[in-house]
Amino acid sequence: MAWLAEHLWVFWMGLAAVLGVTELLTLDFTLLMLASGALAGGLVALAFPGVLWLQIAAAVVVAVAMLALARPTLLRRVRALPGYRSSVDKMIGSPGVALTDVSSGAGEVKVAGEVWSARSVEGTIPSGTEIEVYKIDGAIAIVYPRNLALP
Repeated sequence: MAWLAEHLWVFWMGLAAVLGVTELLTLDFTLLMLASGALAGGLVALAFPGVLWLQIAAAVVVAVAMLALARPTLLRRVRALPGYRSSVDKMIGSPGVALTDVSSGAGEVKVAGEVWSARSVEGTIPSGTEIEVYKIDGAIAIVYPRNLALP
């Protein structure tokens, strides 16, 4: 048990590594900020091997600070890069099918395997018609019939 208390830094570093590698799957910078907290906990564990509460406090403080300060800045910079398109931006121009009649007021479409609330650019689109996404307005897809030109 004494060995574990003196070598708790191994746990912290392992946790930081797992969180860092898992970040590669999400690319959202959340797990990276948590990994920095675990790294801080590991560094405190090296300096103060028997003081678990201090290690946890350091990990929490660093993780929260990174989430609040560094993550928004990183996200803003990444989203400002040339050529960046969010998944919503990539929906524009995507084909789909009208699940219900789509009017300028309401309707439902299926695009890329997802069901979206929709409005038509103009007129009413009958159920079953192939559509294309013109733009995204919040959580609503603005669509038009794929076989017709834009009005």
